[in-house]
Amino acid sequence: MTTPPQRPGQPGRRGGETPPPDPATHRLPRPGRPDPPTEQIRARRPDAAPTEQFRQPPRSAPPSRPAARPPAGGPPLPQPPAPPPPPVSGGRPADDGKGRAAGFFTRQTVFLIAVIAVALVAGGLAGGELYARHRADGILVGIAECVVEDGATISYGVNPPFLWQHLTGHYTNISVHTAGDRVQSADGMTADVTLEDVRLQDSADAKGTIGSLDATLTWRSEGIKDTVAANLPGVGALVTGVSTDPGAGTIILQAGSNSVTAKPVVAEGDLNLQVLDVSGPFPKDTVQTALDDLTRKLNDNYPLGIEADSVEVTGSGVIGRFSSRDASIPREDANPCFARL
Repeated sequence: MTTPPQRPGQPGRRGGETPPPDPATHRLPRPGRPDPPTEQIRARRPDAAPTEQFRQPPRSAPPSRPAARPPAGGPPLPQPPAPPPPPVSGGRPADDGKGRAAGFFTRQTVFLIAVIAVALVAGGLAGGELYARHRADGILVGIAECVVEDGATISYGVNPPFLWQHLTGHYTNISVHTAGDRVQSADGMTADVTLEDVRLQDSADAKGTIGSLDATLTWRSEGIKDTVAANLPGVGALVTGVSTDPGAGTIILQAGSNSVTAKPVVAEGDLNLQVLDVSGPFPKDTVQTALDDLTRKLNDNYPLGIEADSVEVTGSGVIGRFSSRDASIPREDANPCFARL
């Protein structure tokens, strides 16, 4: 049997002998430079927990810094917190940790929803406003044209919005402007009417009330001539022209070489023509009676209790101002023009 070689100066391991430990090695000092202190590495304890193995990141992710290994025998290093789980599809959005729902209901989406809701409400109100105005136009224009026997346009006040006025039946301001062809039997007359505080409330004898009505009637000289000719048979056919004298406040009806000078006056709420002078074969009283019949016909046909307040003669005709307060809106049996109201 061959005996294994032995270290010089070392006895063999026969008989369970334990070899002596190796002598400690010594670092030779470097001349002129002190040795740095050496660090003593502790041996790992038998009961130390195994270190945690980190998963390598997927290939698509950017390279990460390798995790530091804990010192041998020491406690494991603290791990970074895990990212929050993604929101569950089809369920409630995940919470962001601050009591706010992350995902769909963010600040931007909530603001966008609010803007869309406001736009829808505004669009609905605008559409309702246009519809209410269109419907009111169809009714009130028809009434105005029936009353004046001429074309008319309507405009409304904007405070409060017209949709609210239409729903409540309380109109704060309504303006009427006629085409200027005629106002009932008066040819060549234009009416500008303003109605305020109009309330549509059905009762036994009225469809509502009008707080105030103010009208300006402009009667052109050519229209006066045509009106006299159409409403005064015999005498009216002789009138060839009408002129005005604003300084004297009179109108002159010319019939060839003859003429009638009359002054427009207001008496007890009526607009009359007072004859001042007649040049021709007709007596003054006969001419006055004929003009009284004409003005009575005009005054009696004004609706809603309208009365004359003042009259003015201009270079182109006559301007009369009329008004009414707390007027009742008649039912259709009293005035068929208001049947659609």
